[in-house]
Amino acid sequence: MTQQELSKATNPDLRASLAAMQRAAEEARRLAVQTNTAIVLVQDGKLVRIPASQLHAHTGSSG
Repeated sequence: MTQQELSKATNPDLRASLAAMQRAAEEARRLAVQTNTAIVLVQDGKLVRIPASQLHAHTGSSG
């Protein structure tokens, strides 16, 4: 579903699902930096490994 379709969904849980997934992704990035581990995600149909050092540099957080 697209973001626009989700915003028009009649089910309130479905409407809230995008925000929940965004919060979960942010928490995964935060935890990866905290534990110095990589995250793996799909970009353009390919698995991509992003090391904690790259996440740390991207967020600008101090750990």
